[in-house]
Amino acid sequence: MRAVVFEEFGQAARVRDLPDPAPSGAGVVVRVEATGLCRSDWHGWMGHDPDIVLPHVPGHELAGVIEETGPGVRNWRVGDRVTVPFVCACGRCPACASGAQQVCEHQTQPGFTHWGSFAEYVALEQADVNLVAVPEGLSSATAAGLGCRFATAFRAVVGQGRVAPGEWVAVHGCGGVGLSAVMIAVACGARVVAVDVSQRALELARAFGAAECVDASAHPSGAGEAVRELTGGGVHLSLDALGSPVTCSASVRSLRRQGRHVQVGLLPPATGDPVVPMARVIGLELEILGSHGMAAHDYPPMMDMVRAGTLRPDLLVTSTITLDAAPAALTAMGTAPGAGVTIIEPAREA
Repeated sequence: MRAVVFEEFGQAARVRDLPDPAPSGAGVVVRVEATGLCRSDWHGWMGHDPDIVLPHVPGHELAGVIEETGPGVRNWRVGDRVTVPFVCACGRCPACASGAQQVCEHQTQPGFTHWGSFAEYVALEQADVNLVAVPEGLSSATAAGLGCRFATAFRAVVGQGRVAPGEWVAVHGCGGVGLSAVMIAVACGARVVAVDVSQRALELARAFGAAECVDASAHPSGAGEAVRELTGGGVHLSLDALGSPVTCSASVRSLRRQGRHVQVGLLPPATGDPVVPMARVIGLELEILGSHGMAAHDYPPMMDMVRAGTLRPDLLVTSTITLDAAPAALTAMGTAPGAGVTIIEPAREA
């Protein structure tokens, strides 16, 4: 198969021929029709993820067609169109038994614990626990973005964030996860304040229903105070969808009394630990929550909203590139993170 591979962290990746994967006993091999380019892939390429062993193929947001199944797979057949959460659960540990597969104790993650979907084929583990059927009429390009950024945003806003109609919600960082969170919060009846340094990102956030936008470049120490002024005292729910010490602190400082902060963006050690204003957390009885993807069994409410047209993840796809263009696009994320979603579509020889 053709795949994007890097042999050193932070050094140029390239497209080359690699052996095709084989399914494990309970796993499948999926022929990749589309895969998303996510900032988490950039973090992995930079060496911020301890699970990655070199050489490595990145990619964890995907949709495609089952090419081969292991002998233990019961619920899926060759030819089924599927997507998958970026956390593939074991289905057996105490966390899985409680329904919290997104924090599985023995999780695998394509593109991190093993080779991922920047390739023509990808192996996925524990298919009966993790695969999600792609509905008829939903394109692979749209479905690919569900497994990480959109499902992650859905659980962060609806599950962990417990958004309610009429509440104010702030979204700090309007890349793929952040724009997804804007769209989901608006669909749930919330009023959204979008925060970013990019005018293009803020334009997209407004197009997806944000009531207010804050240019964070005008607030280098954090936009928390600006958000509080716009919302008459602060938001009920705030998300750091980027992952940096500045955006984490600003998100907490955006909250009104008894507000809820959800940390979604990764905070790699290289960026330093965020300074969380704990005196404010105590004095205002704030909640500090994490959110790490969404289990496959929690997809139905999100998929129902997608099928009904209440949520439009297709609108988040702002560019489509070939596999050959992926190495340069991955490198560019470090200096110019894009607004919206870039989808890679592997081309195959006829």
